[in-house]
Amino acid sequence: MGTMDIGMIGMGVMGSNLALNMADHGFQVAAYNWTSDLTEHVLKEHPHKNLHGFFSLKEFLDSLKRPRRIMLMIAAGSPVDSVLSELVPLLESGDIVIDGGNSFFKDTQRRSRDFEEKGIHYFGVGVSGGESGARKGPSLMPGGNKEAYEAVRPVFEAIAAKAGDDPCCAYIGTDGAGHYVKMVHNGIEYADMQLIAESYLLLKYIGGFSSEKLSETYAQWNEGELKSFLIGITSTILRTKDEDGRPLVDKILDSAGQKGTGRWTSIAALEQGVNVSMITAACNARAMSNLMEERMKAKRSFQTSMEDTALPDNFVEMVRESLYVAKIMAYAQGFSLYRSASSTYGWCLDYGRIASIFRAGCIIQADFLGKITEAYQKNPDLPNLMEDTYFRGNIAKYAKSLRRILSLAMLRGIPVPAMANALSYLDSFCCEEIGASLIQAQRDYFGAHTFRRKDKDGIFHHIWQK
Repeated sequence: MGTMDIGMIGMGVMGSNLALNMADHGFQVAAYNWTSDLTEHVLKEHPHKNLHGFFSLKEFLDSLKRPRRIMLMIAAGSPVDSVLSELVPLLESGDIVIDGGNSFFKDTQRRSRDFEEKGIHYFGVGVSGGESGARKGPSLMPGGNKEAYEAVRPVFEAIAAKAGDDPCCAYIGTDGAGHYVKMVHNGIEYADMQLIAESYLLLKYIGGFSSEKLSETYAQWNEGELKSFLIGITSTILRTKDEDGRPLVDKILDSAGQKGTGRWTSIAALEQGVNVSMITAACNARAMSNLMEERMKAKRSFQTSMEDTALPDNFVEMVRESLYVAKIMAYAQGFSLYRSASSTYGWCLDYGRIASIFRAGCIIQADFLGKITEAYQKNPDLPNLMEDTYFRGNIAKYAKSLRRILSLAMLRGIPVPAMANALSYLDSFCCEEIGASLIQAQRDYFGAHTFRRKDKDGIFHHIWQK
């Protein structure tokens, strides 16, 4: 009879740190990796009385209490299917398999259906917080069978980050809900990071700020309504020196990578018919950043006209206000996508609870999220986050700064795609006419796609050319 409380497959950075986190909280953890060297390394470097290594899959599974709880922390995609194909023949009805990687939510839905037919519970769990979060307390987004969740809830709530006394972990919904929520979390993260990068460009190249002054500015912002993990680390990054005493960030290649979750968010939004233009802009900005050679050639070839306009006296405050109001739009887009998915996939997502579990442990953790939680507590059916009283008031206060900063950026040739899309989203959301009537007329002209009228009921088609 097995004695281990839970098993972890995958002894890479995330898997080993989560396993140690579980062990810290008194759970007997079985550790297994397809290649034994990683397991041996973790046991040697981090000996723990509650962490036990196993070097064959059968011994690993035999060590677990019934029903068995098995968590996978391995690369998304085909590696997960490969591991599951070897695991399934050894499992029994009632066992619980947990995928904690960044799997695509539709893959999780497929796997959930396959496992349900075998009587095995399959969970897709979003895990946010990186290496440090995994070790000290991540934000967790579990999706799967609601009744079976009770068997894993004690482990998840124990290891999760805490916002006060509240674990940053909540049951999200069935099948792929957990991985979907994590996917959109990452999409919001892309937009948030891009906005901060744009504020950095504005302060550095228009404001002429040194790295020291930049660091001080972000540190000050981190004491106010922009307080967040990302603003905090930005201040730290900007004051970090290389061996020669120069700012390390200035020596980092201006090229950013991406692993796909932001792109998945953008694709899902297109499929669901939801505007997440800021997330898409952030993905496009990273793609553009990788065109290093083309950008250098274009800098030499294109002589675009720019205006050296005077800076307003309150320039720094205007950048801060622009960043904050654009951040509101980014989260409004992300939560609109959650709202659409909840209906599309029948998940009944609790938007306020989702915001609350992002308050600690994850990359987008911020005081700001408390305001989002409050907004959805007041009105769980809030159509768009911008319509909440608090956020509507801040948009009214700060939108003028965003307009002026965007004008300044464009006159000076500073790329600010996420901020520009924020303003476009706001203007489109608040505008009675956005040109769609002409587009629909064009569609009817060349394709007989029909149209509706303002003054009559029904569907119409017009013979535009006699």
